[in-house]
Amino acid sequence: MKRTTDFLIIGSGIAGLSYALKVAERGAVTVVTKRSISETATNLAQGGIASVISQDDSFANHVKDTMVAGVHLSNSEIVKMVVESGPDAIKDLVDWGVQFTRNEDDSFDLHREGGHSHRRILHAKDLTGQEIERALVEAALAHPNITIHEHHIAIDLITAHKATGKVAGPDRCLGAYILDINDNDIITIGARFTVLATGGAGKVYLYTCNPDVATGDGVAMAYRAGATVSNMEFMQFHPTTLYHPHAKSFLISEAVRGEGAVLQRKDGTPFMEQYHQLKDLAPRDIVARAIDNEMKVHGDDCVFLDITHKGADFIHNHFPHISETCRTYGIDITTEPIPVVPAAHYLCGGVRIDGWGETDLPNLFAIGEVSCSGLHGANRLASNSLLEGVVYAERGARRCLERYSDCPQDFPAIPPWDSGNATDSDEEVVVAHNWDEIRRSMWNYVGIVRSNKRLVRALRRIKMIQEEITDYYWDFLITSDLIELRNITTVAELIVRCALERKESRGLHFNIDYPNVDDAHWKRDTVLHRPF
Repeated sequence: MKRTTDFLIIGSGIAGLSYALKVAERGAVTVVTKRSISETATNLAQGGIASVISQDDSFANHVKDTMVAGVHLSNSEIVKMVVESGPDAIKDLVDWGVQFTRNEDDSFDLHREGGHSHRRILHAKDLTGQEIERALVEAALAHPNITIHEHHIAIDLITAHKATGKVAGPDRCLGAYILDINDNDIITIGARFTVLATGGAGKVYLYTCNPDVATGDGVAMAYRAGATVSNMEFMQFHPTTLYHPHAKSFLISEAVRGEGAVLQRKDGTPFMEQYHQLKDLAPRDIVARAIDNEMKVHGDDCVFLDITHKGADFIHNHFPHISETCRTYGIDITTEPIPVVPAAHYLCGGVRIDGWGETDLPNLFAIGEVSCSGLHGANRLASNSLLEGVVYAERGARRCLERYSDCPQDFPAIPPWDSGNATDSDEEVVVAHNWDEIRRSMWNYVGIVRSNKRLVRALRRIKMIQEEITDYYWDFLITSDLIELRNITTVAELIVRCALERKESRGLHFNIDYPNVDDAHWKRDTVLHRPF
């Protein structure tokens, strides 16, 4: 089956739906999402979205905090642009129906989080992402020009070179092959503009607070299509996820520490003052490494986050969702500290884009966590992610609308997906085993602290698994599990290759063989081009 659309958006989080709403008045919009529309990382975001709102704050302060958190690898011009676009981004969200928590005088209630010098985090209690997703979904569903396909997963991007079989002349993106998971039907969608808004890749690791959809699909597809990827070594581990056998890495928001919670050892001793002058409000990379070190030194399975001193009323009012969720696991955070451990949380690298969200494959855009915009550098500042998604949705939409009339509506003959002699597989155990092995290898060898020996070992295992997957992929009919396995293996390889290339420790990448920052040689991005 073949379809065409003006704007094809892969992903339904804050970036994808914001872009959809921005371009919908101009043409037909198709949103593809591989689970239900609200099953996104956006929906799980607790803390909030960073923007300069208070008169006590300034754009310069926010820029400085972002650059410091990113260990000065961030692009200062991009940081300035995103930060200064913050108030307009907030206005867009409010206009779409997002209801942020306000004070009695109707001003925004602002939290402070780790790495921020001022209170600038707008939130909706401790369910900010859920409120943003609710509003955007309602707005998108109500728009007559937006068509949403749930339970559809992208397989691969279609390029002019791939469609025609010719490699001469400039290439461009023409759309994507999409698997209808329920009907097991592969659809060819041609598009003037294709937008990757697929989120991150936390499921590449054994322990993550990401949703199950975070399998790095956009990065893997873009790389296979010939787009450049960058800074994949910078995987952010959130310092504080709930340590409980049944919690599935439930996130304890950065805002809890922002409101005074203290990290402690099992005996109640605070430890963050030994690692950073900001103590518990240090940037995430420092806090995650501190917790990792404390657990290794003392042989403990977790550390503890204590906010009991703030009182029950304060805790229930500011963190109702966290409080209630912990209670379901038998933990009363008003009277006892919360057991926490780090978990894979946010990919700071991704598909390399310009200041308008476009990749180096024309007509292919990437916005949100899937992209490497230059904002985050070596470590993302808390709550800058939602901000980036809205800002780049607006900029990408503006660029596409400027070029809309000049972008050809006619497409070369795009061949349908060819399944060849593939058959149904009764060996799903192979997929499950390889999935588990990749994630365990990444957690054990490419985690918070790395070494050359561990990285080489991880790459060797990944290459062996890739060979198995390649044979399996073309012998059997496509399934969503097989697509995701192929993608996480590709992303795992890209993370390891970038980590091996960077011969220093900076931000989220800490290599014991190169323990220092080396500005003379490595104050630059790592860049990977697909060899053809």
